[in-house]
Amino acid sequence: MPVLALLAFAQLIISLDYTIVYVALPDIGRLGFSAQTLQLVVSAYAVAFGGFLLLGGRAADLFGRRRMFVGGLLLYGAASLLGGLSTTPELLVGARAVQGIGGAVLFPATLSLVNTLFAEGRERNHALGVWAGAGAGGMVSGVLLGGLLTQALGWEAVFFVNVPLAAIALAAALPLLPADRRAGARRGFDLPGALTATVGMTSIIYALVQGPGVGWGSADVVVGAIVGILALASFAAIESVSRDPLLPLRLFGNRNLRIGVTITFLFMATFGTLLYFLTVYFQEVQGLSPLRTGLACLVPMGGVFVGSNLGGHLMTRFGVRATLLVHLTLGAVGMVALSLSASADASYLALVPGLVVLSFGQGVVFPTMFAAVATGVAATEQGIASGIASSGQQVGSAVGLAILVAIANAGTDGSHGEALRVATGDGVRTAMLVSAAGILLTTLVALRLRAPASSSVPRARAAGSPTPADA
Repeated sequence: MPVLALLAFAQLIISLDYTIVYVALPDIGRLGFSAQTLQLVVSAYAVAFGGFLLLGGRAADLFGRRRMFVGGLLLYGAASLLGGLSTTPELLVGARAVQGIGGAVLFPATLSLVNTLFAEGRERNHALGVWAGAGAGGMVSGVLLGGLLTQALGWEAVFFVNVPLAAIALAAALPLLPADRRAGARRGFDLPGALTATVGMTSIIYALVQGPGVGWGSADVVVGAIVGILALASFAAIESVSRDPLLPLRLFGNRNLRIGVTITFLFMATFGTLLYFLTVYFQEVQGLSPLRTGLACLVPMGGVFVGSNLGGHLMTRFGVRATLLVHLTLGAVGMVALSLSASADASYLALVPGLVVLSFGQGVVFPTMFAAVATGVAATEQGIASGIASSGQQVGSAVGLAILVAIANAGTDGSHGEALRVATGDGVRTAMLVSAAGILLTTLVALRLRAPASSSVPRARAAGSPTPADA
């Protein structure tokens, strides 16, 4: 189906950027970054993406999903072009922040289009599987493409490659996506809620991203955390009295949405940290080059790709709850197997069984948890539901990485040379075991999901079309 192919392609573009920049970081550092500031290339994107997701999701509901889809692509493509043309660290970091805002507009628009254009049940499950599989394909492509482009054309190419991709998606969007329909009654925009939510989420994610690098007691991190907490408290107070809130608090009366968002948080805090620790393990412990690290990641990324594509079929046949329970358990088993085999001198073949089991479980869980979030949510609120879920992802990723990096690095202080290599390997294995425990906790959370009242919700033929109220 052409529309599904377009939405999957948009997800591929977003996922591609998740991995393509990591491989190019050493070369990007030569632009004038210090060892301490190079992380801003990653964190500027992460902070802006996570901070603007609620705003991007609600904008899709209020102003139209096709409009926000096109707007997100335009912003993303323009920022990518600016990033490739950057001649100073400040300009590049600014471009990465704008890229993050573009992603925060594009991601919930894309996911809410999937959830409204395809009927709940078999049709939506299949669409989510294809969408998630494209995301896994983007991560695979990013690992390899980042190494090849950086080596052949320079770091600028990892930004320039997004420009033609965004242009292709833009060219297909207008003829393929249904026109946005205006609601019968004009709806207001909750500006105070939008401002406090964006400031709060941005500040909290900034503190979580920066904390491991600069220290949790640094002034920037402490101020960011305080500002974030105060802004989010203000946001909750505003939403409780607003006539047309940015985030209708009644949405949390939907049990599956509550549980689904919790699962997305825990998923990214555990499964979502795997690529980081594999990169550390392959490069710092096994001594592989960036390109060989990319090749080594083909097995786990391939497992995620296969699992994501099968996820739609599995949840249609066995249900969302059963699919999550089985494959979360499978992921925990795979994570334990990987941690036990990942010694400092392990062969790659010894890692493969754990990588395959873990990554397949991860791939199946990814689309299934989004199906849980969308269950019983009206089409007119799928955008904000997608924004809530993806915000949970971003915060979960930042929290999980901060905790696990601290655990992994706890035994490396004062070590050098071979002792540091062995200590780093031991730290990675410990972080993986803690991740496995977190995955088991996620399984317990998934037990609280309930089956939908009916097997299907009528399809919304166009973004913004009305559907039945929340189940």
